[in-house]
Amino acid sequence: MDMWMQVLSEFGFPAAITFYLLYRIEKKLDVLNASLLHLHSGRTAAHPAAAPPRMQKQTDIM
Repeated sequence: MDMWMQVLSEFGFPAAITFYLLYRIEKKLDVLNASLLHLHSGRTAAHPAAAPPRMQKQTDIM
């Protein structure tokens, strides 16, 4: 038990700050991901020609 108290006292504050920052970043990444998915679905549904071009096979080009 004494070992855990020593570890907690040494790493407690940095660990708490790290978890707090990761929590804040996670929310922002979720919003960014939703925005990108919405943008992509709107782009391909409204303009099928605007979708990224498919790669052609080497035999199709020659």
